[in-house]
Amino acid sequence: MSKLRVEGFSGLVRDTNSNAIVNVNKSEFQLYMSRHKTRQKQGDELRGAIKEINTLKQELFEIKRLIKEVIKK
Repeated sequence: MSKLRVEGFSGLVRDTNSNAIVNVNKSEFQLYMSRHKTRQKQGDELRGAIKEINTLKQELFEIKRLIKEVIKK
């Protein structure tokens, strides 16, 4: 793989065979992966909270239905 430096970016090179831009700065890549994992974790936590809220809503509707049923008797 032959590499050419990307003008204005010290951590980027261009692969002359595929014409792809490659990040050769390992610390930047590690920082990117850390941020990516953090975003993924936050998304998982949000999905969990939404699931829990929906469960609570279902339980509340069931309690409400049972109370109405008891009142009618």
